[in-house]
Amino acid sequence: MIFPQIIQGGMGISVSNWKLANAVASRGQIGVVSGTAIDLVLVRALQDGDLDGARRRAMESFPDQGIVSRIMERYYIEGGKEETASYVTKPMVGEAPTVAVLELQILSTYVEVHLAKEGHDGLVGVNFLHKIQTPILSCLYGAMLAGVDVVIIGAGIPLEIPKAIDGLSRNEAVSFGMHVKGSSTGSAHMLKFDPKDVFGDHCPTPKVPYFFPIVSSVTLANLLVKKCGDGISGLIIEGPTAGGHNAPPRGKTQYNERGEPMYGKRDEVDFEKINSLGIPFFVAGSFASPEKIKEARAMGAAGVQIGTLFAFCDESGFTAEIKSSVLHEVLGETEKIFRDPVASPTGFPFQVLTLPETLSEKEIYEDRCRVCDLGYLREAYEKENGSLGWRCASEPVKTYLRKGGTEEDAAGRKCLCNSLMANIGMPQIRKKVSVELPLITSGYDLSAIRKIVKPGARSYTASEVLDFLLGE
Repeated sequence: MIFPQIIQGGMGISVSNWKLANAVASRGQIGVVSGTAIDLVLVRALQDGDLDGARRRAMESFPDQGIVSRIMERYYIEGGKEETASYVTKPMVGEAPTVAVLELQILSTYVEVHLAKEGHDGLVGVNFLHKIQTPILSCLYGAMLAGVDVVIIGAGIPLEIPKAIDGLSRNEAVSFGMHVKGSSTGSAHMLKFDPKDVFGDHCPTPKVPYFFPIVSSVTLANLLVKKCGDGISGLIIEGPTAGGHNAPPRGKTQYNERGEPMYGKRDEVDFEKINSLGIPFFVAGSFASPEKIKEARAMGAAGVQIGTLFAFCDESGFTAEIKSSVLHEVLGETEKIFRDPVASPTGFPFQVLTLPETLSEKEIYEDRCRVCDLGYLREAYEKENGSLGWRCASEPVKTYLRKGGTEEDAAGRKCLCNSLMANIGMPQIRKKVSVELPLITSGYDLSAIRKIVKPGARSYTASEVLDFLLGE
């Protein structure tokens, strides 16, 4: 397979939404939807009234209308909820989700991918974080039912995914081992999913997608290729200047004067060794220009993955207010990026774009009462009796300590789940805590945006990004 040379990155919670992915795929490149918290996005979109009707239109093609009816009855509000009303919550997901939870995960991913694929024959991918383990199998199945072309997974070592894709393509039960903090030697905690638990003996036929894991080192690339063989269709090699979560520096972490983790020679990727693996690869992190794309291809890459340029275009999921603020800062050359070593409860460095009146400003965020009611970034830990518990370094400190966490791990952590929902205009409204506020992530270099925005303009489209990158 000869792949297009540009992959639009899978960003945040619904920043890489179906509208953006559709616009990119319609131009013959790989458009990508974010699978992170996609069930929550559907739940809140339905409570907002699904005013453009797109999600309900996509649901009409879903193979089990009984599932659609149950979810619509539970969450849909015609015309949308009152502006000051809180969103109805959905269950947090543990190691043994109910059938109702699985139905929501499958349908939500199906809807997003289906809409991204409407009206063209281009390639559409879905991006998952391996760190968020519990929804992966069911959401993967939902994406496959919608005909997703590429599955992209980062923030972990997704050795189990090729086998899972193969099993799900035949509607077989699949599983993989969970990462459990403090797991005793020899104990195995497994995540399991069986399509028949949801669809009975009438399972639909899923499509088999390509699989692109995201890696940051030759060592990890070698491991995946060795263990997964033909199950890997391509690799995405991501550098530390890419937005969102980054792999920690190798070896003992050192910090610059701003308190950011520093990357060095050990973190540089030998692209000759990557090229010798004999499978297509894409590079990510500061390759957002026609010249850098040529450079990547000269190194043997099939192309590049680019997120930040698309993140603030008209079609992305960021609110209009955030995009306007970002462009104001970028066009004025006053934007600031901070690679925060502790913001994310995952422990991965997380790149934050600081803007006025956002939670990226430390003093504003510290006023927030710590609440963990979404739970996507919780970690599983083993209790003394061998059972599983769940905790998050961003939850109330006393609660976290009671579950075996430490004050050091809790210090400086931010609730990414709630902040990223605020980024897309779906913040939770709380009676005593006011409205959840945004926290914005981006790549380290936004300068190319100044080359894309036309004189006098205050916005730009995904198509204009592609025109710039492709030299058109």
